[in-house]
Amino acid sequence: MAGITASDADVVALLMRQHGDIRNLFDEVERTSGDERRAAFRRLVHLLAVHETAEEEVVHPFTRASVPDGGKIVDDRLAEEREAKEVLSRLDGMDPDDPKFLPGLLALRLDVMAHARAEERYEFNHIRRSADQARLASMATALRAAEAMAPTHPHPGTESAAKNMALGPIAAVMDRTRDAVRKAMGKDG
Repeated sequence: MAGITASDADVVALLMRQHGDIRNLFDEVERTSGDERRAAFRRLVHLLAVHETAEEEVVHPFTRASVPDGGKIVDDRLAEEREAKEVLSRLDGMDPDDPKFLPGLLALRLDVMAHARAEERYEFNHIRRSADQARLASMATALRAAEAMAPTHPHPGTESAAKNMALGPIAAVMDRTRDAVRKAMGKDG
């Protein structure tokens, strides 16, 4: 990992940058084909999986505890995340050249972008108001640590910090093994 940028030392700025990276990866998957599309989709699946897991382990617990109506805000985001994970999981098992892939990807993109906008509006703004700079920085560090240990593929039904902590390490080992096998077989990209 290269040096951490100043904006990545703030959890909200880090998450907002990742939302931009996710949008860019959707663009790349949509405009490419064949092996390029497969490689871009693998990167998108990985980023979405680790991003959501880290939010579930770091961001949502803070929101529940520190933001007015935090429980409702988080419950709404978790419902969105579960739906997106289910669609992503189906797409993850599909060949990107399958005629059903691109329509499914476009539907996923709409859901993921609506979810990101809801996080930015209903969760991230409140986090900024509820946390000082030191807390935002410590949450960014915790988020990066959670991402380093997160599963690399979607696992619908694990949308809570407790479930991620219990099942995440096992899923992460399985996912990272699957990724290594794909790469060794020349199917990572």
